[in-house]
Amino acid sequence: MTALPRGETPGHSAEDRSDLPVDRSEGSSEGSSEDRSSPPDDGSGSPDDTTEGAPDVAVSGSEDGSEDGSEDGSEDGEVLEGASGGSASGVTPGEAGDATAVSEAQAELAAQRELRKRIEQRKAEKAGPIAAGTGLSGTAAQLLAAVRAVESGEKTASGFYEAPAAPVTRPAAPVADQPRTHLPRPAHAAPAVREAPEEAVEAVRTVLTRAGAPAGLAPDAARTLGEQAAEVLRQDPWQLLALPGVRPEQADGFARALLGPECGPDDERRTAALVGWLLEQAAVRGHTALDVVAVRAALAGHGVTDPATAVEDAVAEGVALLFEEGVDPAGTEEFGDEPAEDESVAGETDEEATGAGGGAAGDEEAGPALLGLDRYALAEESLADGLGRLANACEKATDWTDAASAAPSPSAAELIRAVAGAGLVVHSGGEAARAEPAALLAATRGLGLRALGATHTADGRRRLAAGAGHPDAAVTLAGLLSGTEGPGRDAEGALALDLLVVLDAPQLDVETAAALVEALADGTRLVLSGDPGVLGSAGAGRVFADVLAARACPQVISRTPDPGPLGELVSGIGIGELNQVEAPGKEVVIVPVRDAGEAVHRTVQLVADSVPRAFGIDAADTRVITVGHGGSAGTRALNAALKERLNPGPGRFGGFDPGDRVVHVPAPGRAVPGVVVSADAEGLRLDCEGTAVVVPQGRVASAVRHGWALSAHQAAGTRWPAAVVVLPGDAARGLSRPWVYTAFSRGERHLSVVHGVDQALPRAVAEIPAQERTTRLRALLEALPAPDAPDAPS
Repeated sequence: MTALPRGETPGHSAEDRSDLPVDRSEGSSEGSSEDRSSPPDDGSGSPDDTTEGAPDVAVSGSEDGSEDGSEDGSEDGEVLEGASGGSASGVTPGEAGDATAVSEAQAELAAQRELRKRIEQRKAEKAGPIAAGTGLSGTAAQLLAAVRAVESGEKTASGFYEAPAAPVTRPAAPVADQPRTHLPRPAHAAPAVREAPEEAVEAVRTVLTRAGAPAGLAPDAARTLGEQAAEVLRQDPWQLLALPGVRPEQADGFARALLGPECGPDDERRTAALVGWLLEQAAVRGHTALDVVAVRAALAGHGVTDPATAVEDAVAEGVALLFEEGVDPAGTEEFGDEPAEDESVAGETDEEATGAGGGAAGDEEAGPALLGLDRYALAEESLADGLGRLANACEKATDWTDAASAAPSPSAAELIRAVAGAGLVVHSGGEAARAEPAALLAATRGLGLRALGATHTADGRRRLAAGAGHPDAAVTLAGLLSGTEGPGRDAEGALALDLLVVLDAPQLDVETAAALVEALADGTRLVLSGDPGVLGSAGAGRVFADVLAARACPQVISRTPDPGPLGELVSGIGIGELNQVEAPGKEVVIVPVRDAGEAVHRTVQLVADSVPRAFGIDAADTRVITVGHGGSAGTRALNAALKERLNPGPGRFGGFDPGDRVVHVPAPGRAVPGVVVSADAEGLRLDCEGTAVVVPQGRVASAVRHGWALSAHQAAGTRWPAAVVVLPGDAARGLSRPWVYTAFSRGERHLSVVHGVDQALPRAVAEIPAQERTTRLRALLEALPAPDAPDAPS
C-alpha cells in the first residue's frame, strides 16, 4: 500500500462549517441552497472528520481564514465599524434625521450606562465571600438548585424524574434462570422536539426582518432563547450567536442594524457573547475548556481592543468559569481580582502579581488558567465525583472464582477477576476483544446479578447480546438513559443494576457520561470498554482517554488479536504502521484513482457491481466512508451518485424517496441509520433499525440526510459485511491515524480502498496522532482519593 499514482487535487473536500445557513446579498460561493439546508456534520454538530486529522485550529481570529479577510460575513456587507480600534460613540442631534431618532439613541446610551453601573456594582460585591454555585447559570444553576433541594429534604430525588405513578422498585437479585425485567419498548419512538409557540416565533421573525436578517432563523432563535427571544434580541443582538451556524460578523451586522452606530467592538454585550461563542466552538472540536491566553488572542482577532478586560467581564457575568490546573476550583480567586494592598509587593505590576490567569504569582503548583462553560464544568466535576463514588463503593461478598475459571479466554478471566475486586474497571482492545465484556455479562448474570451492556448503536447492541447469549443482555445507551430500554429506576432514581458494561467508551462525551454515572447507585459496578485507537466522541470531552491517563482504577488490556488480513492491517495502523498484508481471499483491495470524479465512479461500481459479484454481499450491506461531507467526493456527492444508481427517484419527499438509505439525527451527537418508508402530512416516516420514526416536515432538512456514504464519526460503533473507504486527493489534509483506524475497521469481511492520496496515507498513519483536547477530567480524577484509601486530610 505504497507509492500509488498521485491523484489530482481539485480542492478541499471538507465542508466549510463557517457558512451561515441563510441567504446573502453578498457572500461566499459556498452559500448554495444545498449547504444551507444540510444537517450538522457527523450528525452531531461536530465538525467534519477532517478536524480529527488536521491540526486543531487555534481559536484566534476567524476560523474560515482568508474568506473573512476579503469578504464580510454580515448581512449588510459592511465592515464592522470600530474593528480596527474604534469605539462606540453617542449620537448628536446633528447626526440624527429627527428628534425621535435622537431620543432613541440617547435612551440606548442611558441603558448602557445603567448596565455598566450594575456590572461595576456586581464586581464590588464579589470582593466579599462568594457562595458556592453562584457563578452558574441556566441548566447548571437549575441542577445545582435541585441537588440542594434534595440535600435539604425539601424534595425527594424521585421528584425530578418523569416516572410512572407507581415508582419502579429495585427488585432483589434474581436467580440465574429468571428473566430480567425490562420496560416495554415502544412500537413508535420519535425524538421529542420542543417547538416554540408560534406567537414567539412570529415576534422573533419581526425583529429579524427589521434588522435585515433572514426570517428563517426565527424558529431556531425562539427554541434557543425561549419565548422572550424577541425582547432578548432587542436588548442584546449578539445573542444571535447562540444560534447554530451564526458567526460574529453576521451578529455584528444584526447589532448595527438594531442599535445604530453606538455599538462598537468593545460593547460588553458583544465581548460576553464572543467569549461564550468561542467556548462553544471549542466544544464542537472536543474541548471542555480553553486556555485564557488563547481566548484573549481570539478576542483580539475579532476586533476587541481590551481582551483581558473582556474575559474578566465575561467571568464576572457568569458567561464562563475560571479554573487553574492543580488548584481547587472552589478556592480559586476571581479572575482579574487585584491583590489586597497588604499582599502586594512593592514595585510589582498588577499583571506580575496576579499572573496570566489571576492566580498568585510564584505558585508552582498552578497550571495554565482555563476558561470553560458551566455546563461542561458541572458535567466534568459530577463525572469525577461519580466515578470516585463507584470505585469506592464496591460490594465484594460474591464469589467470582468459578466464573473466572470458566471464562472462554485468559483476557476474559482477567476482566472477570478485575470486576470482582473493583467498582470501576477500564477494558481496552480491538474488535475481537468485544467477546470479553460479553463473557463478563454472561458470567455475572449466571451469578444471579443484574448485569447489562450498553452500546451506542443498535448494531453494537445486537452483537453484544449475541455474544452474551441473551437478547436482553444489551441495550443502546440512548435507550437506557431515556428509559425506553433496560431496567427501570428505583425510588431514588437509580438504575436497577449491579453491573453496567459500556462498550465503545471512547465515543462517550462528558455530558452523557455524567448523566450515566449519576444514574448508577452506590455499589453498582461500571466497566468502560473500548478501543483506544478509534476516533473520539463527537461531543465535548475525552472521557475514556482521561480515565485511562488518570489511572484511577484497574485497567485490563486485552491480549486477543483481531484475526485475518483485516485484523492484521488494522492492528498495524494502531501502532503507526501501514503494512501490506497478504489477502488471498481479496479481503483487502486497493483501487487507485487519479481524481475525485474517478473516485466517485469507481465507488459506485464497487458498491453496485464488484463487491456483490465477488463476495455475494448485497449493496445494502456495504457502506461507503469518506473524509468530509463537502467536496467533489464527499458524502453529498457520493450519496447523490449512489442514489441515482441504487434507488433512483425524483426525491418527492423533501429530496427523499421510499427505499432511500438515510441517517437520522434525533439529537446532537447521535446519528441513527434508517430507511425511508413513506411520507404524509405528519412528516417523513423512517424505519430506523426496526423502530418506526416520524420526522416532522420542518425538521427533515436538518435531521435527515442520505446514508449510503458516511463520515467516519457516523460509522463509528457499527460494522458492515463490506466497507469502501474513499480517499480522493483533496482528502489528504483530513487524514489522521484515528481516522484511518476507524474507517478501515468498519468492514467485517471485505475492505476496498479507493486511493488517490498517494503518500499522504502512510504519512498520516505514522505521523498524525489523535487531536489533543483540553479537558479538566483527568486532573479532577487524579485529585480524588485512591479506592479504599482514607479521606485526604482537610
